[in-house]
This record gives sequence, C-alpha cells and structure tokens, in this order.
Amino acid sequence: MEDSRIIALFFERSEEAVKELSEKYGRLCLHISNNVLNNSQDAEECVNEAYHETWKTIPPKKPDSLMAYVCGIVRNISIDRLRHNSAKQRNSGYNICLDEVEDFLSDCGGIDDNATDDTVTEAIDQYVSSLDETDRIIVVRRFWLCDSYDEIARITKMNKAAVYKRISRIKKGLKESLTERGLIR
Repeated sequence: MEDSRIIALFFERSEEAVKELSEKYGRLCLHISNNVLNNSQDAEECVNEAYHETWKTIPPKKPDSLMAYVCGIVRNISIDRLRHNSAKQRNSGYNICLDEVEDFLSDCGGIDDNATDDTVTEAIDQYVSSLDETDRIIVVRRFWLCDSYDEIARITKMNKAAVYKRISRIKKGLKESLTERGLIR
C-alpha cells in the first residue's frame, strides 16, 4: 500500500493504518530498534510504542516520508529505552557507533563553540548528499541504522576491509568539509 494511503487511514482514524504501517515498515523498524538495544524483546516493545506514537501524532502531522517519520520515532524511543536500561553499560551496537562518532569528533578537536546544531547538521547533510550512492548507504547503515561492519559488507557486497576503508575516507572528507566551513576547532 502506498504511504499516502496509509497516512489517509491515520487521518480517518482507521485501525487498519497501524496494520498497514506494520506490514510495510515493521521489519525495518525492528531492525533499527534491535541494533540500538541488542535485545529483541525490548526492540519489539519499542516498535509497538512507536506505532502508538505514530497513531497519536498523525493527525495533525502529515509527514512527507512515512518511512523516515516512523523510523525516526522508533529510533528515538529505542535510544531512550537504552539510556533507561543501562546508563553505564556500553555494549549495544548503538553505543559502539556513538563511541565511533565521539572518537571522530575528539580527533577533529570538537565542534566549534560558536557553531549551532542546525549549522552542523546542515553541513553534515550537505556532505553526505555529495557522496556517491554506495558511500551514502554506508553512512546511513553505520551511523543511523547502527549496522555492524559485517552487515554493511553483506548488504553492499563488499569485504569488511573495504567498508572500513570507505568509512575512514568518508570521515576524512567530512573533517575537511567541516574544517573548511569553520565548524570544528
């Protein structure tokens, strides 16, 4: 079913909307949540909570991309659950990705104190948009979906070493881009 029709079902307050949403994006939502939490039971609960949150927010919201909308909700709920479950434990795929980003930022010297979140986000979005399709897939799979290097290698049909090399090159390019814009120290 088309996203526009699913959104219309939400506006009609039809319970079919959640069923159709689950059928279309349930596996992706579960994948995202499980990558963050590394716990299938918690992941299922977060996905169900995301469906409920989607039900509560559509209407009045009418997202341009239903997939991005529900995936963003499930990711945020999963991150909140992770923080709640284990503030000190750092063993999920999400925390490993977070460590990787923190290491990258500290290697760069950190974000400039005068840079706003919106400015940095826009600069990163523009940089990622300038990448070729494979590199964009790698970035999204690693840093948004929190996929492992093995999973990314499988999806992109590359070997793991090539994925590491590409991510390293992408980070180097991002550092240069942010430096040119004066957004990192």
